[in-house]
Amino acid sequence: MLQKIISGGQTGADRAALDAALAAGFPIGGACPVGRVAEDGPLDPVYTLDEIGGGYRQRTKRNVQDADGTAIFYSAYPRGGTEATVLFCIRQAKPYKLIDIDVVSTNVAAALLADFVREFDLAILNVAGPSASHCATIYDEVNRALGLLLHRAV
Repeated sequence: MLQKIISGGQTGADRAALDAALAAGFPIGGACPVGRVAEDGPLDPVYTLDEIGGGYRQRTKRNVQDADGTAIFYSAYPRGGTEATVLFCIRQAKPYKLIDIDVVSTNVAAALLADFVREFDLAILNVAGPSASHCATIYDEVNRALGLLLHRAV
């Protein structure tokens, strides 16, 4: 049974997941870089994330470690930090679900997430993907998909 959504708090996919969870009254968490750094400035205190050293890469690794599984949203192909998330999941033998927002609808993405959570009996779901500056549509897609998932889970 899903109990918590975590992410690194970056704009885009990370923030969309946290916002969807907060809107649903669902617990959130995760690790973020020291200084609560994000591309749009320091994270708002509403996002109750733990600050850790090592920058974005260490934050990404920690969130993969702390989660039971990771949902990785992307457009066309994973690159940059999104690709690093996939590699961390593989290296740590953690389950992950890739969701290409260019290929699946919001409803299908939510159904894929629900199946992923059930199949691996996930309590803590890490959500990752590109920042808003790398994919302008990612926030809305992830926010809607997570909103649908959490509506079903609560």
